[in-house]
Amino acid sequence: MSRAPAIEAVDVSRTYQLDGVSVPALRGVSLTVEAGDYVALIGPSGSGKSTLMHLLGGLDRPSGGRLVIGGREVGTLTAPELARLRNETIGFVFQAFHLLPRTSAVDNVALPLVYRGVSARQRRERAAAMLGRVGLGHRLHHRPNQLSGGEQQRVAIARALVTDPTVLLADEPTGNLDSTTGAAVLELLERLNGESGVALVMVTHDAEVAARARRRIAMRDGVVVADSAAESGSTEVADGGAGA
Repeated sequence: MSRAPAIEAVDVSRTYQLDGVSVPALRGVSLTVEAGDYVALIGPSGSGKSTLMHLLGGLDRPSGGRLVIGGREVGTLTAPELARLRNETIGFVFQAFHLLPRTSAVDNVALPLVYRGVSARQRRERAAAMLGRVGLGHRLHHRPNQLSGGEQQRVAIARALVTDPTVLLADEPTGNLDSTTGAAVLELLERLNGESGVALVMVTHDAEVAARARRRIAMRDGVVVADSAAESGSTEVADGGAGA
């Protein structure tokens, strides 16, 4: 039996009010992110990809259209319900890591589990296990300033995945890393995508990074102008894998 889509957007728009003027950031975007997808979201600055990323992560609500995350329609949820949906469904990885500077790696990773009501002992056990999966089982008690940039991003990835989300949203995850470290982080994300079936949606300006994804969605002026899955079907997916 096929699984329901992880995220479904139908004619989604987002308009901001700036000094009394309506500024459209998204102008009717429709797309589906399936369970286990590996998507690169590309486009120039101002194309709307960051706005779309915020919507897909439940950090904002659309002005129009229909957005369904984890089987729940975002427009029908209260603020606490939307926060709970984010915590249960979405993992976030950012370019700037966003780790608590005076907190150990294991406690940084355990933080999302606090909002789940998980006991302190279980939080640390699950966080330690996830750090082991990303190759940092020997760095549990190190603070961010004692870790390299690549290690900090691995901590951020472990934190994003410790809640077993169905979607991992990564915003320029290699942007602050050198090319060798960035490649290692991408390989880790791809391995976790393959092993756990978490859908990976990645915003990137880097054509080489985008080429690794099985699916590429290009945006311009608030609309989707190309989607490799829609254009070429299974051939594009098969040809656009990690070895591309």
